[in-house]
Amino acid sequence: MERRTTFDTATADPVDVSKLMLGLVVPRPIGWVGSVDEDGRHNLAPFSFYNVVSAKPPTVVFSPGTRRGAEKDTLANVRRTGEFTLSVVTEEVADAMVLTSGDYPPDVDEFEIAGLTARRGDAVAAPLVAEARAVLECEVTQVVDVGDPPANSVVFGRVLRIHVDPQVLDGTRVRPEELKAVGRMAGDGYTTTAGSLFYRTRPR
Repeated sequence: MERRTTFDTATADPVDVSKLMLGLVVPRPIGWVGSVDEDGRHNLAPFSFYNVVSAKPPTVVFSPGTRRGAEKDTLANVRRTGEFTLSVVTEEVADAMVLTSGDYPPDVDEFEIAGLTARRGDAVAAPLVAEARAVLECEVTQVVDVGDPPANSVVFGRVLRIHVDPQVLDGTRVRPEELKAVGRMAGDGYTTTAGSLFYRTRPR
């Protein structure tokens, strides 16, 4: 067990570091973030840099990056509006999620591209995926920029509403065998909670 290959992240190729991080920190939950811009245009994008960090207060984080030095649409939207939704990615909507991961301009509605129904949240104006089996409605509490210049930002959100399909619940306990959530692996890899690997290529 002591025989390991060691990489110094200060001197290693950043691409190699990224490949190692994405391949080792797995499976990662997928935060399917719904947001809206100042003109009312919907945006939907998946982020595997996502997790829950507190139950009291209920708080989640996700980390959008930049695109050619500019903020991605999701980050720009949540900075301006202070709110977003997180739809849980399950096996039934996995292919639709992959379609929304493409690099689309701000005027393109990913809900329409993926054939999904956008519904306004109860507590926030951001859209949620009506077909999702579970959704969190969130307000932004903090945005922390990472790097100099920032290559990523960490968005903290307080959960205001939790919507869950009653078929996946036993009281307030979630039955994972019914939820059938999907996790992210490296490259084009995904995994189910049953442990099955599958691969989908992002739109180019």
